[in-house]
Amino acid sequence: MTAVVRLHKLGGPDVLAFEDIDIGRPGPGQVRIRQRACGLNFIDTYFRSGLYPIPLPCILGNEGAGEVVEIGPGVQGIEVGDRATAILRLGGYAAERIVPADRLIKLPSFISDEAAAAIMFKGLTAQYLLRRTFRLERGQTMLFHAAAGGVGLIACQWARMLGATVIGTVGSKEKAEIARAHGCHHTILYREEDFVARVREITKGAMCDVVYDGVARAVFPASLDCLKPRGAFVNFGNASGAIESVDPMMLHDKGSLWFTKTNLSHYNPHHADLTESAGELFEAIRHGVKIHIGQRYALKDAAKAHRDLESRATIGSTLLIP
Repeated sequence: MTAVVRLHKLGGPDVLAFEDIDIGRPGPGQVRIRQRACGLNFIDTYFRSGLYPIPLPCILGNEGAGEVVEIGPGVQGIEVGDRATAILRLGGYAAERIVPADRLIKLPSFISDEAAAAIMFKGLTAQYLLRRTFRLERGQTMLFHAAAGGVGLIACQWARMLGATVIGTVGSKEKAEIARAHGCHHTILYREEDFVARVREITKGAMCDVVYDGVARAVFPASLDCLKPRGAFVNFGNASGAIESVDPMMLHDKGSLWFTKTNLSHYNPHHADLTESAGELFEAIRHGVKIHIGQRYALKDAAKAHRDLESRATIGSTLLIP
C-alpha cells in the first residue's frame, strides 16, 4: 500500500484526505517512482477548489522526485535506481507514483531529490516566462509580482543573471529581504505602497518592458500602468482570484500593450520540449540560481500546507515529505 493525499470532493484544505491505496504496477511505457519529496504549488489549490476542473476522486499534486523502482514493458533509456522527477497534472502527493516514461526527467548529480521537488514546476515556469513568453534581454526592466514566492525567487535570480533590472512586489519586510537576496534590485511592499508610483519612481518614469504576474485580480489592471508602450503583461497564476475580464481598448489606450495568459503544458507538450527546458533550468542552477526551500511538511499535513500557502504565510518553495 502507498500513502497518498486524495481528493474526493472540492472545497477548502480540509477536503484533503490522507489515505493508503494500492497504486498497482507500471504498464507499457510507464515507470514507478518512490518519491523522497513532493512539491506544493499554488495551482494545486486551484484544482482543490474547483477553479480548474479535475476528475474525482484523484490524487492531488503535480510534481515530486525520487528513485525509479520499477519499469514497465517497452521503456528504454531508464533504469531501476535512476534518480528522476516527473511533472504531471495530478498524482504528485504520494509516497510512490506511476508516471509515463516520456514525462520523466533524469536528475543531474548536483540536484538533490528535495531540490528537484522544490524547483521543477516553478523552475520550468520561470524558464518559459523569461526565455519563451517574453524573452528578457540585458538592459530591460521587469516587474515580478510575489517575488518571494517559489517561482519569483527563481525567476528574479535568473533575470538578474540575464542582465535585467529586477523589481519585485512582496507582502512583508521579511519577504523583501529574501527577494533582494535572490535577485531583486528593488522591492515594493505592495500592502503599504502604491506599486505603480514606486515603479515610476524607481525607473524615473521609463516604466517596465514586462510585468510577470501570478497574483491576478488584486494587481490588475494597475499592473498595466507599470508598462512602457508596447510592453507585455504576462499572467501565469491567480493567487488573489482570476482576472474577470480584459477590455482590448484598455490595452490600446495604455500603449498598444501585449497581454497573455500562460500554461506550462502548452510550452512543453512533448518529451523533447520538456528535456530541453529542464536542461536550460539545470544550467541556470549550475551557474548560480539558488534553490530556497522555505518550509517542509509531512505528507499527512498537506491540508496545513495548503492553508499556509493560501494565507501567504510561506516563503519560497514548499515540500511535502512522504
